[in-house]
Amino acid sequence: MTVLIGELSRQTGVNTHQLRYYEAQGLLEPARASSGYREYGDGDVVTVTQIRRLLEAGLSTQEIGFLLPCATGTAPELEPCPELLDTLRARLHGLDDRTDTLTRSRQALVDYIAVTERRVSTYPGGSGVCPTE
Repeated sequence: MTVLIGELSRQTGVNTHQLRYYEAQGLLEPARASSGYREYGDGDVVTVTQIRRLLEAGLSTQEIGFLLPCATGTAPELEPCPELLDTLRARLHGLDDRTDTLTRSRQALVDYIAVTERRVSTYPGGSGVCPTE
């Protein structure tokens, strides 16, 4: 059974703009009716679900394009191969690096807040208003 882009959007919860973007990225390849309308099959619902879940895992559309041929089911399950694992591990390493950076930034902010809160009572009159204001 084929559906048009609006119906695919309703079935997947993904707006039509995003579906067109997935097509532009080479992640979806709808057939074209003689009228020029995009026509999607049942497999495209699964593909869109796979794309959404892989995006939720922090993968880029370029990485997803590389991984999709290895994906089965809506979970999706990925067929093991060294290149696939290298891609996933590289993404995980990047996320770990960003997490470490965010953790350090968060701690620095906590420290600034703590020091500033301790100094509030030292302002003239205990007002907590900066003398430069």
